[in-house]
Amino acid sequence: MNVFLWVLQSLLAGMFAMVGFMKTTQPKEELAPRIPWVEDYSATTVRFIGAVEFLAALGLILPAATGIIPALTPLAATGLAIIMVLATVVHARRKEFQGVAFNIVLLALCAAVAWGRFGPYPF
Repeated sequence: MNVFLWVLQSLLAGMFAMVGFMKTTQPKEELAPRIPWVEDYSATTVRFIGAVEFLAALGLILPAATGIIPALTPLAATGLAIIMVLATVVHARRKEFQGVAFNIVLLALCAAVAWGRFGPYPF
């Protein structure tokens, strides 16, 4: 189970790092064709969301890999799960049901990491 959680953490970290970096570095106008919800929010908010996702991606891997405060890893997973709940609400309001489904899957994966690392499979 420990290997499965590491693989899951790595996949989530890679995905959130890429998306977070993209939201942080690209102008809102370039993001809009690929990420339509950015039109509803200011550029500062989009960059903040990207920065939080990128930092949480680092938090999924670095604390446990370095052994420096490994308890931060399940906290990062919990934070990403909360972000996915909020993202699900945004997509539901916009009637983007494919986005809702994708966010629910990510929510479940983040919750699995948080559960596993807080509970029976800590570092």
